Amino acid sequence: MIVKEILNEELLTLSEVKDTLNEIMEERSGREEELGYELRKAINHADIFAKSSGVKSRELVNKLNELEKMKPEIAIRIADIIPLSRDELRTVYAKERYTLSEEELDDILNLVSDSME
Repeated sequence: MIVKEILNEELLTLSEVKDTLNEIMEERSGREEELGYELRKAINHADIFAKSSGVKSRELVNKLNELEKMKPEIAIRIADIIPLSRDELRTVYAKERYTLSEEELDDILNLVSDSME
């Protein structure tokens, strides 16, 4: 597949990708088209690793983006991984040049746990 021009770029969570891929799959099966190898593998991957619905993951990303020291890329990563402990959350921030305090870690974990309910 050769891409000539990028029209739009947007960060999506894995759950949102799963929803989009399922829509594509339903559309193509309605037209009785065969799914390509790459599309089948992408759908399988999204089904296995997506941990919540697309709506819930986007709500979590929006809440996380309101916090200080939060980049959109990190918010997406947190929504995909759903860390449940401080150590898991610290690994997400391992490459950053700053560290988070215990209170900041707890705030993020509270948002994650609230979104899972």
